Amino acid sequence: MTGPPSTGGDPERWRIAMVLPLQGPGGVFGPACEAVSHLVAQDLNAAGGVLGREVQIEVVDGGAAPVVVADRIDALIGSGRIDAVSGWHISSVRNALAPVVAGRVPYAYPALYEGGERRRDIYCCGETPDAQIAPALRWLRDNVGARRWFIVGDDYVWPRSSMDSVRRYARELDLDIVGGRFVDLGSADMTEVVRAAMASGCDAVLMLLVGHDAIEFNRTCAELDADASFLRFSPLMDESMLLASGEDGTRRLFSAASYFRSMVGAGPMELLGRYLELHGATAPPLSGIAESCYEGPQLLARLIHRAGRLTDIATADSLSYESPRGTVQFRHDETLQPVHLAAADGFDFEVLTTLSRR
Repeated sequence: MTGPPSTGGDPERWRIAMVLPLQGPGGVFGPACEAVSHLVAQDLNAAGGVLGREVQIEVVDGGAAPVVVADRIDALIGSGRIDAVSGWHISSVRNALAPVVAGRVPYAYPALYEGGERRRDIYCCGETPDAQIAPALRWLRDNVGARRWFIVGDDYVWPRSSMDSVRRYARELDLDIVGGRFVDLGSADMTEVVRAAMASGCDAVLMLLVGHDAIEFNRTCAELDADASFLRFSPLMDESMLLASGEDGTRRLFSAASYFRSMVGAGPMELLGRYLELHGATAPPLSGIAESCYEGPQLLARLIHRAGRLTDIATADSLSYESPRGTVQFRHDETLQPVHLAAADGFDFEVLTTLSRR
């Protein structure tokens, strides 16, 4: 579905479509993602813009059906209203956008994903299972004795592809997968799945669930006192989800990510300070998922500055820079960045360790 190149737009502005979930199971992330999108525009403009152009944000609802999102982006590119695409959205949406952006505008995909993206004009900087899930499984095995795993995932590309990787990690780490279920994206009742996990005799549950689906799973675990049976680990769990899950739903819950709001250090603390300065104390809670919406535009801006042009900006190979996550490096289509394991502590996370791939 590759369309014609952008017709060209405002020569004074660099307009980036931020594709964000404003509805559906990922809608819980939308407000903070949108707030961070405006922050990154402000920060880029304070640094001189993108090739001297003022950065402007165009929010597109990434929670709609993937084909609807793709049609919207196609129309924006074709009418010359955007120069780039980024934002947090699920892999099904990325797959729909890939043929739309190819050869037309650059697209930074900063969300965690299943890995392996090599298509034209797509620049990924999110966490992948080899750096996020595998090291966490090893740490949980070695430190809390989690060896018998039950896996629950939404039925779309990220959980299914990640499941294939997890089976390999289980063999390498001498772990047992004792059961699992895929559920429809947007599932409202997790009772049967939680009961199945409890009956499996597992030590731990790997949650490959998005937004409200994970929240419902956490709430159901609290209702059934499932934390007495198993711990939970999710690579997609942020501070807004903890709040929505309720304190009883966050017991024995772990997550892994490159950014947590509670991280101590100049980069994350300065980001939080600027975020609160821009949006005030009543702003949506800053989270790791929202922070990815800072990474995407920053990555594109750096690639564009390196290339000296807005399109056809080659690969991110050999690029290295400092971000709120720490040092982010790109080597041979691989993103290298710190990934941390954290335990839920009420409505926030306590970072336990920085994970090692080996």
